[in-house]
Amino acid sequence: MRAVIRAVKKFRPAFRGNSIFGEAARKQDIWFDMNIRSLYSLSRNVGAYRCRHPSYMISRVISADATKVTNEEVSRDGPLVEYERRIAAGELLDGDACQQGTLGELQSLYDELVANAEACRLDRYATSEKAGRSRWLWSRFIPQTSYAPVKGLYLYGGVGTGKTMLMDLFYDQLPCNWRKKRIHFHDFMLNVHCRLQKHKGVADPLEVVAGELSDDSILLCLDEFMVTDVADALILNRLFRHLFSNGAILVATSNRAPDNLYEGGLQRDLFLPFIATLKERCVVHEIGSSLDYRKMTMAEQGFYFVGRHLSSLLNQKFQQLIGEHVATPQEVEVIMGRKLQVPLGANGCAYFPFEELCDRPLGAADYFGLCKNFHTLALEGVPIFGLSNKTAAYRFVTLVDVMYENRARLLCTAEGMPVELFDRIVTIAEAKQMARRTSSRSTKSDVSDVCVDNELGFAKDRTISRLTEMNSRQYLEQHAEMLADKQAAVA
Repeated sequence: MRAVIRAVKKFRPAFRGNSIFGEAARKQDIWFDMNIRSLYSLSRNVGAYRCRHPSYMISRVISADATKVTNEEVSRDGPLVEYERRIAAGELLDGDACQQGTLGELQSLYDELVANAEACRLDRYATSEKAGRSRWLWSRFIPQTSYAPVKGLYLYGGVGTGKTMLMDLFYDQLPCNWRKKRIHFHDFMLNVHCRLQKHKGVADPLEVVAGELSDDSILLCLDEFMVTDVADALILNRLFRHLFSNGAILVATSNRAPDNLYEGGLQRDLFLPFIATLKERCVVHEIGSSLDYRKMTMAEQGFYFVGRHLSSLLNQKFQQLIGEHVATPQEVEVIMGRKLQVPLGANGCAYFPFEELCDRPLGAADYFGLCKNFHTLALEGVPIFGLSNKTAAYRFVTLVDVMYENRARLLCTAEGMPVELFDRIVTIAEAKQMARRTSSRSTKSDVSDVCVDNELGFAKDRTISRLTEMNSRQYLEQHAEMLADKQAAVA
């Protein structure tokens, strides 16, 4: 190993390059930043650089040598070790047995992946793109399956139990040279639909898309796995059948148990085979914490104002954030050529009446495009949700999910506190309990506007929790740090 490092130092002056991320990391001309302690540190904070010198082929030698590190040495790290380190440092609370049990599952998966990295084809440098194309061409004539020897993991539980934190902790410990991707489920499905549009006219576009996805990332970490759209439900079974056949390994978090996914949805009978496939290829584990960690960081000050009459205050706060800039109508581009009209925007901040953003036929793609162009959203007039505005409630839930994933800041005026906004949204089980309690409507004078919807009824708890956290001091400090990092990167 020392000889290899000396060889690297000798050749290092011959290289120069620029940082690359995402799909670009699939290219063969990759060099590792050597401002690290040793090649054992490949799993953490390693910068990848594009080589500009013909002798970049030596990088393959270094990569091959790095893979010879013994499993015992690699296994010294992992999500459980990092979790304990964060508790010791006071970064996490101690004593949650449910989280520790989940960490045991994640650590077991981590150890299995490390031990079977070669069999799972996790190292992106071990197989050339040419070989990948040859396998794809050969499979056109002789259908092949190559299930991974390691099962994935499906984590589900209530809101605020730390699912996303635990999966991120697991993902951050994985070696950087692995074919892996961590992505929100909304974003993942948008990516799939974009690829399907690109391959329109192909005999089986889902097979092609699955081939592209698995070639880029054999280990998929999907956060907030939820199915509410019939179009998504109808393609998931065939998509993941192809992905798993290509050796893909899934790690997912969700508020719903697999058997409860897309419950009550249109044509659910066509979705049921996916549930069986999911349980076959993943270990299912429930996180049963009674704590909601998001609500433990209540804000002493925030930007959530109750009362429609406070629109002038919202406008005042918006003007303070844009400073000397002048807010004007803008147009932002989202995926597949779509464009979104922004009533007022300036200095990374956008202003919308609620109706403009949630009462129009918009979806996750539009909200992702919005967050890509604006880090702060001022939303005026969020109503109490019920049967009369059920569709708007679905869009608001999606908007909050996308903003939370992008660590965007929300300013809003609303007719009630987060829990009050969804008071009329109930699940089927809750509706049955309400019917037993009274037949005289004494408990709810506005029972006619109660919306009985299982998907929305389960999603509301997540949205209430996230709205609470997004109004907390800790979240706003994280948002400020994110902006500072982006400004420093630009400078």
